[in-house]
Amino acid sequence: MLNSSYNFGLQEICRKWVEEQWPNLQRLPCSGLPRHNANFSTAIFPASAFGDFVRDVRKLRDLKPENFCGVDNYNGLLIRFIKASSAYLGQPEDSVVVDFNYYRANDPSNPRLNQDLLEEVEQLAFFKYGAKPHWAKNRNVAFLGVQHKYPKFDMFIAAKQKMDPQNVFSSEWSDAILYGKESEKVDGCALEGLCICSEDRHCSPQKGFYCSHGLVYNEARVCRYSQSSMSPSSTIA
Repeated sequence: MLNSSYNFGLQEICRKWVEEQWPNLQRLPCSGLPRHNANFSTAIFPASAFGDFVRDVRKLRDLKPENFCGVDNYNGLLIRFIKASSAYLGQPEDSVVVDFNYYRANDPSNPRLNQDLLEEVEQLAFFKYGAKPHWAKNRNVAFLGVQHKYPKFDMFIAAKQKMDPQNVFSSEWSDAILYGKESEKVDGCALEGLCICSEDRHCSPQKGFYCSHGLVYNEARVCRYSQSSMSPSSTIA
């Protein structure tokens, strides 16, 4: 009984503290808080490629360290390691897994804090260094071309068709993810990771976000804020 009373009292203290601090807490990208203002991405690197990825991220950080303030204060870039696996969609070699949590507003049309930096890190990981996406922890763009990253992908598809010939456990959405198809490019699609921008309208020009080249990874196409009302370019090659 004493233990139950103690736990109840502690819960009440915590509840009151959260209520008092709620205005401040809403800006923190802490995925453990009872809200939806945070998102995360997870990239799985071959161990041999991870060092080069880290060096590029450091270059981005050194350009303006405060630009990384949108990343979770507690986890930052959370690193873990996994062993090679023989599973069809397993990692064929020892790998490094990187999770990064960041602030995201409830409104998908509202650009993220330091939107361009996070998009460049994402594209560095999945396109320059060929990282594989976690199947449940990424935006759609992370899965572009994913079928080419797994040597046993065709074996997985064959097993899937054998075990589920009627596609009971599949949907239009899951097939698009599995086969790495890009969504239709519409206004604002890059803000939610449904596409990679190639025109300003894919970002949010009305809020000052335009499609731009990456700062370190020049091939990246990101939505960057500009105080100028003039678009850098209406189309990015």
